[in-house]
Amino acid sequence: MISILIPTYNYTIYSLVSTIQKQIEQTGIEYEIICLDDASNLIFLENERINDLPHCNYKKLETNIGRSKIRNLLAKKSKYDWLLYLDADVMPKNYTFISEYLKHINNEIKVVNGGLLYREEKPEKEKVLRWIYGKSREALPYQTRQKNPYLSFLTLNFLIHKSVFRDVSFDETIPNFRHEDTLFSYNLMQKNSTIIHIDNPIYHLGLDNFEDAIQKEKESLTALKHLIDNRLIDVNYLKISKVFSRIKQYKLLSIFSFFYKTSQPLFLNNLSSTTPSLFIFDLYRLGYLCSIENKKEDFKPLN
Repeated sequence: MISILIPTYNYTIYSLVSTIQKQIEQTGIEYEIICLDDASNLIFLENERINDLPHCNYKKLETNIGRSKIRNLLAKKSKYDWLLYLDADVMPKNYTFISEYLKHINNEIKVVNGGLLYREEKPEKEKVLRWIYGKSREALPYQTRQKNPYLSFLTLNFLIHKSVFRDVSFDETIPNFRHEDTLFSYNLMQKNSTIIHIDNPIYHLGLDNFEDAIQKEKESLTALKHLIDNRLIDVNYLKISKVFSRIKQYKLLSIFSFFYKTSQPLFLNNLSSTTPSLFIFDLYRLGYLCSIENKKEDFKPLN
């Protein structure tokens, strides 16, 4: 009746799988839990114990195939019509997590997004930026998410009918950086697929430290630029790309790039503090996006 699919990389997921397995076992429905490890550099012997749990399977791939391909592969390996995707670094908030999703398994072909939360306790300084960003921009009430169902969609915790997934799936041609969820949600919107946001959150536990958060953000912006340049998403789909487009339109790239380069030390000083400003973070992100576009413009061949 339901296939629970968990991709992982360099993370131990036994606790997550055992928690989910206990919950679903109590419902009495048919299920499977499939876990694929994307050729982790680290070895977690605990993950091998997943194979000892009823209806659970864990396998480590021999080569790294990337974020999009592994999610598509999980769907191909599944045998039920409803797919519940969970990221590795999450944990359900409530013991009713599975039963809440089961309420939405019916004849309606749709996508159901459960949402996410972050712990209330403020983490150590190195992880504060990612924690504040997550709590402010990602951990939104389901009523707020439903107002913008596609833009609010995140792939950490969602249920999808296999027929919808076959029609959309994850694009395996994009760079293996970030924003595969942005493209996925955009394609769902293009197909007019129904997304229902519900109050069934997981805790996102895997907070990046400051250096990793900044590096991943740069990779994310490079990936976003790829989506825009290749017209895989409309430039107005995200707020940051919409503003970026206006800057290009009014030929202000050089000014914003210069501002980014000269202000970068001040930006990073704020963002690495215990009280980072999300406004500063947005300026930093926009400036970086302008700078990589400006580099491309600088090296444009003469006709």
